[in-house]
Amino acid sequence: MKQRNYKRMKKTAVFFLLLVFLFPFQACREKARSGFDDDGNLYGRISISGAWAMYPLVVRWAEEFRKEHPDVRIDISAGGAGKGMADALGNMVDIAMVSREITAIEQDRGAWFIAVAKDAVIPTFNINNPYREQILSQGFQQTQFQEVFLQGGRHSWEYYLGLEGNTNMTVYTRSNACGAAEIWAKYLGVSQEDLRGIGMFGDPGIADIVKNDRLGIGYNNIAFAYDINTRKPFPGLAVIPVDLNQSGIIDPDERFYDTLDQLMEAIAQGRYPSPPARNLYFVSNGPPTNIAAIVFLHWILEKGQVFLAEAGYVPVSDADLTAQLEKIPPVPEPVLIQ
Repeated sequence: MKQRNYKRMKKTAVFFLLLVFLFPFQACREKARSGFDDDGNLYGRISISGAWAMYPLVVRWAEEFRKEHPDVRIDISAGGAGKGMADALGNMVDIAMVSREITAIEQDRGAWFIAVAKDAVIPTFNINNPYREQILSQGFQQTQFQEVFLQGGRHSWEYYLGLEGNTNMTVYTRSNACGAAEIWAKYLGVSQEDLRGIGMFGDPGIADIVKNDRLGIGYNNIAFAYDINTRKPFPGLAVIPVDLNQSGIIDPDERFYDTLDQLMEAIAQGRYPSPPARNLYFVSNGPPTNIAAIVFLHWILEKGQVFLAEAGYVPVSDADLTAQLEKIPPVPEPVLIQ
């Protein structure tokens, strides 16, 4: 009996040892499933996770890229910049979409990154707000946004507009770790953890609740505030102009929120403050080794920039573009079978 149990234990041990030794080889095989076939056609799979701000853009890029490389599968999921960073550094995905600056701690953990586009976070409110005209003509100053999003308790719209009355303001913020909240907080001089308000998940969460709350105020990435087809804010949403010179009125040179194209031009020219304007990044755990991902990154900076304006984003400057391209590993030459 003891001998039979010993043999069974020995077989089990051998089985687990085989698993230990075979797993790395299997992982290498999985990673190797990306490259060029005998005819020089690119194939493989790219997994991407992260910021809502970048999701619509990366979906468009993937569609255009696959027209040239139909044998490449690209899986994209949005869940916030924090999730994307965790997924990339944990080797759960090839690329993270990150809509904030990369921290020193993340770089120490191996975060490799390139800037691929630029956009901004903008303050939003409900188009049916009873004080819509005053909000659009006066705007809010940075100090007022600080009061709204950093101080708890009850806020009234009249207080910020210099009017009589006590109409309650409903403040919304993000419940998940994300680039939009971090950049908005940075504009206010704090971190995301300091923002006050009712927490909503994701960009769609804040956009939808503000659309349906006529006294609501929040903040959104541009892609979830403006319709790329009409180039206007989505129905139900409006943008609170930022009173940059603190004059108490939105001057003509501060009035660039009517259309998506006006706002993009203001971001490109630096007229909209940074933050909340910011770079958008692709991140991986160390320089990428997935050949399909390397080709995709080169394509984004060499060909994909032409789709930015249409999608509602600002291109990377020429100087930055050159610097980012130099960081990407070179594309290996395909070996053709004669």
